[in-house]
Amino acid sequence: MLASKFYISTLKEAPSEAELISHKLMIRAGFIKRLGSGLYSWMPLGLKVLRKIEAIVRTEMNQAGAVELLMPAIQPSELWEETGRWELFGPQMLKIKDRHDRNFCFGPTHEEVITDIARKEINSYKQLPINFYQIQMKFRDEIRPRFGVMRAREFLMKDAYSFHASKTSLQETYDAMYQAYTNIFNKIGLQFRAVKADTGAIGGDGSHEFHVLADSGEDAIAYSSVSNYAANIELAEAILQDDKRPDAKESMVKFDTPKQTTCDDVAKLIGASIQKTVKTIALINQTNEVNEFFLVLIRGDHELNEVKLTKVKGFENFRFATEEEVKDHLKCPPGFIGPVGVKSSIKIMADKSVSILSDFICGANEPKLHLRGVNFVRDVSEPILYADLRKVVEGDVSPDNQGTLQICRGIEVGHIFQLGNKYSKAMKAEYLDENGQTQTLEMGCYGIGVSRIVAAAIEQSHDDKGIVFPINIAPFEVVIAPIGYDKSIEVKASAHKIYDALRAIGVDVLLDDRGERPGIMFAEMELIGIPYRVVIGDRNLKEGKVEFQGRLDQESKLVDEYQIVKEIKSLIAH
Repeated sequence: MLASKFYISTLKEAPSEAELISHKLMIRAGFIKRLGSGLYSWMPLGLKVLRKIEAIVRTEMNQAGAVELLMPAIQPSELWEETGRWELFGPQMLKIKDRHDRNFCFGPTHEEVITDIARKEINSYKQLPINFYQIQMKFRDEIRPRFGVMRAREFLMKDAYSFHASKTSLQETYDAMYQAYTNIFNKIGLQFRAVKADTGAIGGDGSHEFHVLADSGEDAIAYSSVSNYAANIELAEAILQDDKRPDAKESMVKFDTPKQTTCDDVAKLIGASIQKTVKTIALINQTNEVNEFFLVLIRGDHELNEVKLTKVKGFENFRFATEEEVKDHLKCPPGFIGPVGVKSSIKIMADKSVSILSDFICGANEPKLHLRGVNFVRDVSEPILYADLRKVVEGDVSPDNQGTLQICRGIEVGHIFQLGNKYSKAMKAEYLDENGQTQTLEMGCYGIGVSRIVAAAIEQSHDDKGIVFPINIAPFEVVIAPIGYDKSIEVKASAHKIYDALRAIGVDVLLDDRGERPGIMFAEMELIGIPYRVVIGDRNLKEGKVEFQGRLDQESKLVDEYQIVKEIKSLIAH
């Protein structure tokens, strides 16, 4: 492509609302242009990157046996009402009405639509298994769109849905999709981890998330230092190494804590270890329109894992209690509450790490007072339940008992689910088995955030000059930068000769024929993230040489003009 025939529009500075480096660089490089809140136009450079990712995804999905289709973006409410998700999905769903006052939505996902297709098209076990996929724009009305395309309202997604006659068949396709996703992210050139994950609003039994590793990632990932174990921190199990509680040695006494409201401050005040403190968290359980006040005990150096708490039967719908609710039930402000002396009607649960504590420190349920030397049975009843309710921390034993856990940040770019019959049962998607009996379809779901990958790749790889793209998704693989293009016949001729030769062997090459000054030309191409640069100038041409430099190379090297195509061919595999 000739730069003069393409569209390149770069900026020296990013707008003030851009927070993440990927957002800043995509705006500056002219990849995207903001239309409205969470809405972006993909400009030619950005679209080239997007399409390259899309092509890799499509190739691997096809090779894994998936079949491409395309479903409507606008979906009727009736399908969502069948599964109960019309109201359940919440305000993220953009609901619209047609001229006949019928309800529709701009699809945030397509489980209902594909299940409707399955129940109409699949009649027999002989048609199974089948795995459909599409690459399509989705819309979710984010409460606070931010970070550019990382959390946009409209985004490009690959979503796939498989249907099966058995859980065994579902597992086989799930494993095939796991491998296909691994192939996709390896081919793109990303550092990533597949981690066990919570199924969230999609539902189902098992799931894995695929995270691009980056310090700016929204998700924390726990992984073993020596094994392949990895999980989202929300799901990672905290292992209790010692289940023995030491005998009580202290008497329970009150002590003044006039300004100390955190476990750390209380521990420092009396010179105790924070591991001897217990934080008491006041919560409201919302069941059958009744707000039940309850307490959860967590060791002072740990944090409550809200996802784990939602897995406790009967406590799926909880929220944190307000200050007024805490005062109403415990007659004490937050910061000084504890389990001792509370009404027997107030349920108390505790993390497993609390179960082995003796002589611990907690709030006294009196303003500016705490207790030390507190022991279960003697001073306070045992909680109704001990469970894994905390977030794991670095150094915890890995749940597979191999090594210790390390924590890193990741950007979720893919998620695969074993849905089971959640949607097929609700929508009566059935088939006849080999005995002529009616059975409910088993179902899997597999998503990749195609547009999100662009931002994630930039977050993972950039420098002070701009974007550093893996070669398979860079907008161009090579740029030819002729110095004095409009002034030197020799430079112009050499540039076009190399350009034509590279195109002939399938290299995606950009010839910057705009006649820009070298500094401007180089800065733009580094910002855009083109992996290789060929610089052609009169001085080197007199020696039969051109300059060649990789995007991350500290210095360029001189290569014989007639050898440059061979050099590039050896680096770029097609």
